[in-house]
Amino acid sequence: MKSSSVAIVVAVAVAGLVAALKDRAALQEMLGFAPEQAPAPQFMLMGRVKGPEISSKPQIDVQAITDRLQAATTVPPPASQESGVTGGLLVVAQAPQQQPTAAPPAKPAQPKVDESALRYFASRGDKARLQAEIARLQALYPNWVPPADPLAVPQGGDPQLEQMWQLYSEGRYAELRKAIADRQASDSAWQPPPDLLDRLDVAEARARLVNASDLKQYATVIQIGANTPSLLTCSDIDVLWRVAEAFARTDRAPRARDDYVYILKNCTNPQERLATIQKASALLSYATMQDLLALERPDGNGGREFDSIRNDLARRFVAAGNDDPDLAVAPAYLQIVQRLAETEGLAADSLLLGWYQLRRENYADAEKWFRAAHEKDDTALASQGLALALIAEKRPQEAEEVVYKWRASSKDATATYLAATANLMALQPPANLSEAVLSRIAAEVIAQKYVPTAQQFGWFARTLNQPQTAARWFETALRWKPDDEPSAYGLAITRQQLRDRAGVAEIQRLWAGKSERIAQLGETNKRPATQAPLPAPSETVPQGETVSPPEIVRVPTERIEGTSPPVARQPALQTVTVRRGARQLRGCTTTVNAQLLDPETALSRGWCLMDINRPMEAAKAFEAALASPNRKTREDAAYGQSLAYLRAGLSNNAAVAATKAPQTQQRAAELQVAILADRAVAAFGAKRYRETLIYLDQRAQLRQEPIDLMVLRGYAYLSMSMYGDAERIFTAAAATGNKDANRGLADLKAATHPDTND
Repeated sequence: MKSSSVAIVVAVAVAGLVAALKDRAALQEMLGFAPEQAPAPQFMLMGRVKGPEISSKPQIDVQAITDRLQAATTVPPPASQESGVTGGLLVVAQAPQQQPTAAPPAKPAQPKVDESALRYFASRGDKARLQAEIARLQALYPNWVPPADPLAVPQGGDPQLEQMWQLYSEGRYAELRKAIADRQASDSAWQPPPDLLDRLDVAEARARLVNASDLKQYATVIQIGANTPSLLTCSDIDVLWRVAEAFARTDRAPRARDDYVYILKNCTNPQERLATIQKASALLSYATMQDLLALERPDGNGGREFDSIRNDLARRFVAAGNDDPDLAVAPAYLQIVQRLAETEGLAADSLLLGWYQLRRENYADAEKWFRAAHEKDDTALASQGLALALIAEKRPQEAEEVVYKWRASSKDATATYLAATANLMALQPPANLSEAVLSRIAAEVIAQKYVPTAQQFGWFARTLNQPQTAARWFETALRWKPDDEPSAYGLAITRQQLRDRAGVAEIQRLWAGKSERIAQLGETNKRPATQAPLPAPSETVPQGETVSPPEIVRVPTERIEGTSPPVARQPALQTVTVRRGARQLRGCTTTVNAQLLDPETALSRGWCLMDINRPMEAAKAFEAALASPNRKTREDAAYGQSLAYLRAGLSNNAAVAATKAPQTQQRAAELQVAILADRAVAAFGAKRYRETLIYLDQRAQLRQEPIDLMVLRGYAYLSMSMYGDAERIFTAAAATGNKDANRGLADLKAATHPDTND
């Protein structure tokens, strides 16, 4: 019985030690601390002891426990019986007693317990430390009974030790160290209580950890925590928070997450758990926070323990989505912020939603929320966001008006305003801007030396047929950014329009080898505009035979719907075609794989296919001919393929084909004129009227503009509401008897006088 009882007592003690060690080991493993650094276990009435632990193992008086159990459970046998079983009880043999009568069981010796700290904490009213000290002493001395009134515990006649405990309680650790050293110097036999020294070591470590955390010395915080794991308990949660922050600030987010997970799994104080989520949300990513929120517990009232901060968490998560366009915030959080924006009416909530939608290119939703924020509070941030959404929706005029007054509030606001001006000046058709708006845009562009808008001012002036103004803007843009090729090209064609040959030559010299289109300016074909294209270069025209005139391909006229003018008519246009002359090639009506032909035969077949208007097959034949080792054949093939693509309406392909072999200046000019005309037609069909005029201007520098392209120019002006320029062009073209020009005048009259009946 005695041995069984002792085993039970020891087993209980060991179980308590194992439980504490397992709990501590879990945190150490998560935080990456070495197992051998684990301190001796401690206990408290409700978990761990708040405060320092002792480094020595608890001393349990096993012999005293054994004697007490033996006295309580052993029945003395009769004097004549050595041992036996009586009444079902085990009878243990006893040594002969010196006295004739049996003595009462010996009272277990009470262990000597240092209760000075207990009395001191009670005198200070520090209940937390008092309970922690009671739990510590009970763990060290299992048969010790705490006094009913700790204040009645005698001081023990050692006022100096009492003063040391007071210094410890007040956090005056340096003075305590000095007091201990002074007493040891004066009394070599005196030794401070081990408990006091251990507590002092831990307290000083905590002070160093807090100081390092305040100074943002996060590596030191982690090192102290690793060396003093007894600090990492729920009873001192501030230390756990500081260690977690140190991990997060040193790019060890998984370790920080483990620290917060430990708190949420082991610590029970509701306020501390709530504060843990708040602190973690400021340091951890959205995805990691979802892991922590999964550990949320019911609050006992039908809700969840973090409901009180749910709105703030949703705001923080949506803000994280603003920083990372790839982050998909859960719809539940977006709905929370939307509800807050609608019910509480805070502009900040609308701004959060606006930026979130803008980063995901949901421009209509972004405009909605930015406009709501702007109406509640017209701030620079709200105006900037609304302007960006309007620019993305191709409404730069509204954007310029919204952000103008905030343009100087920040660098971002300035950049947003300048972007709005560049997009506004590039609108097609041009926006109807007042002189005041143009003046303020120009003033800001000059003040900021913003090249994109200065360049757009140049193109805008060209659209308004103001070449001198355009040249000045292009020159200004080049002063600010000498390597801006579009501005240089704009200046070159504008000077060419102004007949400034020296100026054009200077630009070409500066951009030699850097811009092909600038270099090619002025390469004109000297033949009259009405002269037919040259015959196929692979053949010569026999003497006495003439080249057939070029075939004119007309596009049926059709009405183009638009807002200004209400109705316009697309003119009949001329496209480049090629005829072989009086001698027609035959034998190309059947389908043949051109890649199987030799280059010379493929070249002849290409011209034949052009004659019967099969340009795409011709392009393939010319492609096969480009493999010829003969330079002349390659030149002819590249020229023919360019013409084939032009006939098929593929001007970009034609431009590429023309570069596959060197061309004579005459042919290069011929192709360039044709490509520019084709691009002008395509731009007009796509309602890019300003681009149409640019291509026509470029072509006009190379070749006199024919009547059908003049009519096209007139309709481009008409579509851009430039009625004066349209009337001038239509009138000049109509004087030649062109019917399309007369229709243009009628459409112009209908646009400017919609109530007049013809």
